[in-house]
Amino acid sequence: MHQVTHFIDGRRTEGTSGRTKEVFDPVRGAPQATVPLASEAEVDAAIASSQAAFDGWASMNPQRRARILLKWVDLIYTHMDELAETLSGEHGKTFPDAKGDIQRGVEVVEFAAGAPHLLKGEFSTEVSGGVDVHSMRQPLGVVTGITPFNFPAMIPLWKAGVALAAGNTFVLKPSERDPSVPVRLAELAIEAGMPAGVLNVLHGDKTAVDALIADDRIRAVGFVGSTPIAQAIYTAAATHGKRAQCFGGAKNHMVIMPDADLEQAADALIGAAFGSAGERCMAISVAVPVGEETADRLVELLEERMAELTLGPSLEESSDFGPVVGPDAKARIEDYIGVGVEEGAELRVDGRGATVDGHPDGFWVGATLFDRVTPQMRIYREEIFGPVLSVVRAADYEEALRLPTEHEFGNGVSIFTRDGDAARDFTRRVEVGMVGVNVPIPVPIAYYTFGGWKASGFGDLNQHGTDGLKFYTKTKTVTTRWPSGIKDGASFVMPEGS
Repeated sequence: MHQVTHFIDGRRTEGTSGRTKEVFDPVRGAPQATVPLASEAEVDAAIASSQAAFDGWASMNPQRRARILLKWVDLIYTHMDELAETLSGEHGKTFPDAKGDIQRGVEVVEFAAGAPHLLKGEFSTEVSGGVDVHSMRQPLGVVTGITPFNFPAMIPLWKAGVALAAGNTFVLKPSERDPSVPVRLAELAIEAGMPAGVLNVLHGDKTAVDALIADDRIRAVGFVGSTPIAQAIYTAAATHGKRAQCFGGAKNHMVIMPDADLEQAADALIGAAFGSAGERCMAISVAVPVGEETADRLVELLEERMAELTLGPSLEESSDFGPVVGPDAKARIEDYIGVGVEEGAELRVDGRGATVDGHPDGFWVGATLFDRVTPQMRIYREEIFGPVLSVVRAADYEEALRLPTEHEFGNGVSIFTRDGDAARDFTRRVEVGMVGVNVPIPVPIAYYTFGGWKASGFGDLNQHGTDGLKFYTKTKTVTTRWPSGIKDGASFVMPEGS
């Protein structure tokens, strides 16, 4: 069993706190490594390293920073299979899904490499007699990202890529459940020419998180995880005078209209609900067929497809999805299935007790389908974060629209229909941050922005896209007038643009 390290000041660094946590192999259901949990002194060392590197990195020509980021991208592509295999081995998602995790992260770094253009300010001449005004965007300083287990490459790259392109230095606190890929990404950044200290990776638990948030040298906090923790970190960051963007839980709906291609909708639901064992913040966990006939046919199609799914080891090509990340995740998901039964939902396919030949101790949870779920049930209200799909039948379009609009979470939603009027009305009226039309998982591409509404997101600016660059920079506005021989004398009135 090996030990994962921190990555501080350009090199792998052994933990010194004496505290560690086990990293599981989800397929075997057994520990495969230990990860150090940082002390406050180690947090201080990582921040100090990034602070020391800031001036040099921030003052570097932004095009040179972009070249380093693009070289980093090239190295990530070169090592894609290695990274994906490591990711699969710690998380449990399949090898192709792991490569997708990395790819979607890399795309944001590629977008961020356009920072030399995107960071340009504005200029206005002659706003008053002989007076010009211009603005500039400048980096904040040392910033931190606290990222979740379900995307151990994508979300660190989303956060670090944009922050670094803008001239900040970055302390990453990834999930201790699958910590190895972030360390390897930092190693590749050094190989790409990034100066030591610009990107540090620090493992830890609440001790590390609290120390990062409280430290005056940290100027902004990015977080992705559960809603209670997102809200707590957002509040704590604000108390300490820091910018924060904190993204929480989700309960993503897919509305299926009577005119939809039900075969297409069923295929989309299968992938969106059960891919990555449902451990995605954008997974579809609620299907909302409109009308009893639509619902009956959809459930029939889902059962047919679920019977053909292959649950298996992450690195086997035949596996549609793999195990969940740990024993606590497996227990939580199976408990929720039991809650659904107790609440009176109709359990059509039960994923509890799933087994895989040759791997009796793996953290397996099979695809699960509930029908006739109601909005009052816990399995509807709460995020399960596993391969569990609930069917909530809607009598008509307006009821279907109300369900995601009135839900506590507002991360993602989709509608499947052939009716352009219905789709247009839905996208305009639904109270959810990211919307798909005949697209099951509406994760925006890198040059748009990602973020949910309501209890799914805290903060005014979202991840990546131009919002990301706004979040990681501060605007300075300069008003200039040069002597021209005109003697105005003293003025005691507010300057006007006239």
